[in-house]
Amino acid sequence: MSLTFPGFTSHYLRCAGREIHYTDWGPADAPVVIAWHGLARTGRDMDALADFLSSDYRVICPDTIGRGLSQWSPDPDREYCLDFYVQLATALVDQLQLARLHWVGTSMGGAIGTVAAATTLRGRIERLVLNDNGPSLAAPAIARIRAYAGNPQAFDTLTELEQYFRQVYKPYGWLSDAQWRLMTETSMRRLPDGRVAPHYDPAMVRQFVTRPDDYERWAEWDSLSLPVLCLRGEDSDLLLPETAEAMRVRGPCAAVATIPGCGHAPALNVPAQLELVRRFLEGA
Repeated sequence: MSLTFPGFTSHYLRCAGREIHYTDWGPADAPVVIAWHGLARTGRDMDALADFLSSDYRVICPDTIGRGLSQWSPDPDREYCLDFYVQLATALVDQLQLARLHWVGTSMGGAIGTVAAATTLRGRIERLVLNDNGPSLAAPAIARIRAYAGNPQAFDTLTELEQYFRQVYKPYGWLSDAQWRLMTETSMRRLPDGRVAPHYDPAMVRQFVTRPDDYERWAEWDSLSLPVLCLRGEDSDLLLPETAEAMRVRGPCAAVATIPGCGHAPALNVPAQLELVRRFLEGA
């Protein structure tokens, strides 16, 4: 089934036994970009990037299982992990019959792209953009993210939820008032008691309990040979400078760009960031 909106269409596919939602932007016959969101976010975070690229690319923005409009997992300890996310991504790419594609991933979405490029989608992912993600992440930052993501607050009004998002995601850098409102409206769910909360399954943080080393991926990184661009938020506490420097000289020897005025993770919503991604995808 699909529902047409200005700029994109909304779709659902059954992947690895689970229903996955994605938005689809741009011409159907254009080169493809998969744009995958971060841990506690949804594919709608990629609206600005997808809109920017959609004149020249077909951009697919999935909701990971347990997020947004995708199904929540009935088996959190088995399915909320990178290996299963890669299974979902591979099934999605196969069903869409994508022989070649580029990948842009924020945080967790970057890790999914890295593992997929090293395994099930090796040779099919042609260029990889990692938005504040690398093959090793700082433990204190993971603990910080897990603390708020695993215990999402609920609010009486959407306005209060927006204020919460503005605080928690301040490291994203500048967003317009309209972009903050869009983020809130596209990543909220209403609870049975009428309050609103972020649109994800809190059990997804079980990943850090059942697989505490899930984001240690140097083996996969060192096996890659495709072009990689890493965007590191200047103030990021998740992707440390020494890790980004190691990414320059190990494995695919990534190009690393520091994004000023951001922590974890740049919102990919302003011209300078968007142009960096476009130029890299074009091979410039």
